[in-house]
Formats: sequence, C-alpha cells, structure tokens
Amino acid sequence: MNSSNIIGRLTATPELKKTQSGTSVCSFTVAVNRRVKKGEESEADFIDCVAWKATAEFLCKYFEKGSMIAVSGRLQTRNYEDKNGRKIKVTEIVAEDISFGESKKPKAEPNIAPPTDEGVMQEIPDDEDYPF
Repeated sequence: MNSSNIIGRLTATPELKKTQSGTSVCSFTVAVNRRVKKGEESEADFIDCVAWKATAEFLCKYFEKGSMIAVSGRLQTRNYEDKNGRKIKVTEIVAEDISFGESKKPKAEPNIAPPTDEGVMQEIPDDEDYPF
C-alpha cells in the first residue's frame, strides 16, 4: 500500500504551470512539524509535493504561503538528469486530495450605513373597519 498523509504549512505561494500538452501542474513544499518532547525546540520536515490537473488548479486558487494544508496522496520516486549531466533522484508526494488545514480567517465587517425610514413600510392603524 502506498499512501501518504501530511498536514503542515506551505513554504511558498503555489504557482500554476502547464506542460507542453497543456496539463496543469504545481510543485510545492509543505513544512510539517515533528513531534518533540516537552521543552525541546520544534523541528520541521520539508516535504516536496506535486499536484496535477484540477487539484493543481484548486491549490493555486485558494492557497498561499503559510496556509495550513492537508495533503493525501502517494509517494513517488523519479530520476532525471540535470543540465550538467548529473543524475538526480526526487521523492515527492503526488497529491490526490488537498484540503484546508484550518478554517478561513474572518474578513473585516463591511461598513454598513444605519437603516433609514426611507423605503420602510408604514403600519396601518387598527381602528378602522375593513370589509375583509
């Protein structure tokens, strides 16, 4: 079984890119805090991730640097050769599901003018006889 789940904060605002065939893709890094003993200084791991298609578009639309994010996906290792001919090995989570890790921050209340009598219905006195 190949399943990875992490919760942490984005280290940078994600940028949407397109492949030559027009497929949306976004590579991003999540800082995940390690559990530490009481009194010890906290440590973090920086996990590389990649999102494709609608998941990448969702990520870039709603998340920014510092956003808390939950990522579920699979771990993938790939190899490539860089411009200098060196062989590079990359291990990353291929994000299959991305969720908000915290609720949205409340926006400031808009300035609303106090109500006026203009356009308000007037009450009809009850002392008259009506045929209905």
